[in-house]
Order: sequence, then C-alpha cells, then structure tokens
Amino acid sequence: MNDRYVALIGAFYDALGRADFAAMERCYHPEVSFGDPIFQEVERRDRVMTMWRMQLGVQGGLESDFCDVRADDFSGSAHWTARYTLSSTGREVVNEIDALFRFEDDLIVRHHDEFDFKRWSRMALGRPHGLLFGWTPMWRKTIRDRAQQEMQRFEA
Repeated sequence: MNDRYVALIGAFYDALGRADFAAMERCYHPEVSFGDPIFQEVERRDRVMTMWRMQLGVQGGLESDFCDVRADDFSGSAHWTARYTLSSTGREVVNEIDALFRFEDDLIVRHHDEFDFKRWSRMALGRPHGLLFGWTPMWRKTIRDRAQQEMQRFEA
C-alpha cells in the first residue's frame, strides 16, 4: 500500500465533493487521460477539467462520496457514488462507480471510471428510452455523441 497515493486519491475525491476545481486539477498530471462509458477518452488536464466543470454544473450540483481506496507505487482504485439530477431530463441519478488510477510524477496520469451503462440509462433517461434502448450500441453512441457535443459547447 502506498499511503501517498491513497492520500492523493482521497484529496481528489474530497475536492470533487466540494466542487473545488483548483484542488482537483492539482491532483492531475498535465498529460492526464480520463475515460468512462460516456466520455470514453478525454486527453489533457485542461480538457479533463472542462469535463468535470460541465459534470459538476448539473442542476442542483453533484454530491459524491468514496470508499475502498487502494494504491501501490503505480496504480490505484476506489469506489465512489455520484448523486445528481440530469438537467436534460430532470431525473435523479445515483451512480455507483469503480475508478482505476495510474500515477506518474506523483500525480494521477490516468483516471478511468467504470459503471453499469444500462442501469445509468434507466435512471437518467427513464422509460421507454433508458429501459428499452439503454443496452444497445446505437443508443450508447447517441449518448456519447451528445456528451461530446455538450462538452464542445461548454468549452466554447
């Protein structure tokens, strides 16, 4: 167990819970890459932070908590829960997420979140879309494309 990296992950999630973007950014390497089932791959700290600013700007904000933080000299993991209202639907989402990290220069250089897309889709989009289509590759692509478009508008 590498206590320094456990503390780094903890500092990141504490900052996320406060929507403290400066503190979150200090945890990331300049060449960080982020991925999850919706955003897939976002490269560079400035773009990853844009994605977080967009995510934390949801209606009513984002509440989060984390647990099971583990790290060695190269990688780490944690489980976290995100609670928010999806602005496009007004629906409440409680998303259970497993995060994986890689470290370089004492910072997070890779952050990958994994969650059940079908479960998220049912909560975020409701019926019939989330229930009937949440599992299909075409629907996933539609959601991913919309997220990328929203991020591009947010960056502009």
